[in-house]
This record gives sequence, C-alpha cells and structure tokens, in this order.
Amino acid sequence: MARLKFGAFLAPHHPIGEHPMLQFRRDLDLVEQLDALGYDEFWCGEHHSSGWEMIASPEMFLAAAGERTKRIRLGTGVISLPYHHPFNVAQRMVQLDHMTGGRAIFGSGPGALASDAHTLGIDPMTQRDRQDEAIDVIRRLFNGERVTAKTE
Repeated sequence: MARLKFGAFLAPHHPIGEHPMLQFRRDLDLVEQLDALGYDEFWCGEHHSSGWEMIASPEMFLAAAGERTKRIRLGTGVISLPYHHPFNVAQRMVQLDHMTGGRAIFGSGPGALASDAHTLGIDPMTQRDRQDEAIDVIRRLFNGERVTAKTE
C-alpha cells in the first residue's frame, strides 16, 4: 500500500500592521518545520490588495524556502496568470525548479480577488479567458516549443 502523502497550504493571512519581515520569517520557519516533520508538499499563493496577505510573488518566497529546506516539494498555489506575461511565469518557474533541485510544483489560477484585478487595472470579467490563454502558452513553453506573439 502506498504511503499517504501530506501537504500544507499557507493562506498568507497576517495581522495588519505587523512588520512584514517578521511575517515572512515566521512563514519560512513554518516551511522549515514542515520539512523536518516529513511533509511532502508546501503551497503558497499570490495576492496584492488585501493588506493581510503579504506574498506578492510565490516564486520568490519559495526560492527562500528552498534554501531553508531539504526535501519538501514547493508549490505555487497559485500564480494568478492574468497578472503576468506567460513567458515570464514559465521562465521564473524553470528558475525556481533549478534553484530548489527539482522540487518546484507549478500551480496557476485566474486570480481570486476582484480587488487584486482592479489594483492591476484588469477587468475581473476577463480573468478566466486570460488564464486559459496563458496556461496554453506556458504548457507549450514547458514542452520546449518556441512560442511567438500573435499579430493582428
């Protein structure tokens, strides 16, 4: 029988007004503890506008976590694709995977908070379509395909 696997998702909710350096250190300490306890995966997401969710770049946070851990897999839960150029997302994920010794897991989504979309000047009603278009490009890039911009 296969061993049951364990993972943790950090909903990056932090007290408003607390120093961000303390928040990030506490979150990194958590990932380090999960690694020591034998957890298989750790996931964190991206938010920009709520005030208490401090992780604007899951890849950057996970790169720091990768330096403090040995075996736990590190997942983006999620990168909000409508907020980024798909080439840059693919490139950052490949870099993260190299930096963590092959422990990166890519997770994406359209973005959950309308306030994030508004902050970035994006119509929330277009997010699902933008996600679908971006994930298609990223899959092709991950498969080694050369992808160029559409011209109209």
